[in-house]
Amino acid sequence: MAFTCATGKHRRPSRMKRTTARAAGIAALTTTGVIGTAASGPAMAAEPSAEQTGLIPVVTIGETVAAQIDDQAAAQKQAAQEEAARKLAAEQAAAKVKAEREVRARAAREAERKRLSTFVSPITSSYVSTGYRSGGSLWSSGSHTGIDFHASSGTSVHAVGLGTVVEAGWGGAYGNQVVIRMNDGTYTQYGHLSSISVSVGQKVTPGQRIGLSGATGNVTGPHLHFEARTTPEYGSDIDPVAYLRKHGVNV
Repeated sequence: MAFTCATGKHRRPSRMKRTTARAAGIAALTTTGVIGTAASGPAMAAEPSAEQTGLIPVVTIGETVAAQIDDQAAAQKQAAQEEAARKLAAEQAAAKVKAEREVRARAAREAERKRLSTFVSPITSSYVSTGYRSGGSLWSSGSHTGIDFHASSGTSVHAVGLGTVVEAGWGGAYGNQVVIRMNDGTYTQYGHLSSISVSVGQKVTPGQRIGLSGATGNVTGPHLHFEARTTPEYGSDIDPVAYLRKHGVNV
């Protein structure tokens, strides 16, 4: 005996049927192009262009800034090089000036040393009127202990070299006199002066005026009596002409 379903009555589809129907629907959608259409719609649109994102402007600005930085660095480097060159030039100029000053200073010191070691005549443009060891009754020792330079009263008398004044005043028969201890240890004497311009203890240099010639003391007329001695005292005299010539003075 057979059984049939009543007409108009439906049962709920089984799980297998529902799965089969879902699969068929998906296949149909695929066949009709719905899925393909959706893929080409706004939800799956192509990526925007570079112009739309602003990427190229950003890259362009970045390159400009980099170029500006490079230019600034190059300018700073050039400025640093120029400053270094100016500094080097200034240092070289300063070194040159210093060297020139040192040369001039050495030359001045040498000139001063030479000047101080130079001897001069006690009377400028004069001559020896009475020689050393000349005899006669005019001298208590019987002979002349120095030399006389021709000079009218008031003529400048100079120290013959570098030294220190050890006597300056009245010297008896020598009248007003100056005695100087020379730098080499010898002594020089200047007698019959009308006036004295230095004092004891004073340093004198070659050619410095120490007084004026005259006719004080035991004399017959104005002149300068000059002696060279080994001590400041009378009686230690040495040949003044040989003494002066030894030191380069032509008399």
